Amino acid sequence: MKQAYFITGTDTGVGKTLVSCALLQAFVKQGVKAVGMKPVAAGCVETPAGLCCEDVEHLRAAGNVDAPLDWVNPYALALPVAPHVAAEQAGVEINLEQIEWSFRQLREIADVTVVEGVGGFVVPLNARQDTADMAKMLGLPVILVVGMRLGCISHALLSAQAVRQRGLTLAGWVANRIDPDMLFVRDSIAALENRLEAPLIGVVPYCKYHSAAEVAKLLRTDF
Repeated sequence: MKQAYFITGTDTGVGKTLVSCALLQAFVKQGVKAVGMKPVAAGCVETPAGLCCEDVEHLRAAGNVDAPLDWVNPYALALPVAPHVAAEQAGVEINLEQIEWSFRQLREIADVTVVEGVGGFVVPLNARQDTADMAKMLGLPVILVVGMRLGCISHALLSAQAVRQRGLTLAGWVANRIDPDMLFVRDSIAALENRLEAPLIGVVPYCKYHSAAEVAKLLRTDF
């Protein structure tokens, strides 16, 4: 049976790529064909294969399916700014139908497809649509990466609310400790467990240089 998930976060820089890669590696270890996708990436650099970013390269390395770069990352944008601005400056418009087409190609060649969003859940992609619209178009259950720091409870609950308002399922969430000085982390995790109405699939302790392989051991995939 084909599976696919949309990975979003409470903000940018909360560990979406790390968790996405860890999930891919966890599925690979189960013997299934797994592929990652990042439909929109900003802050890309020129490579022999074209514009690409480190996040996309990590996703490609974490899976075990060889897929064309333009399926994995249909929109590679040079400027490290909000995607709708980066696209406008590049003279392109992000087209959700193109993203959906690329997703379908990946889903045909893999058992599990992990789609990483950009920034938080509701980030503008063009003049009319945002990342929530993208998740809705793909129709995927959502996994929320909560960057554990002061203010994360409200950010997580608002993100979960936005997911449900779009008619999508919050399949699970990951607590990723990004602030080593955060106080009462366990209390905050407990508060979210009581309120998010979705399973906690992993707690990632603070570390500057986590590997996806290490984090894969901390995540559940039975959600």
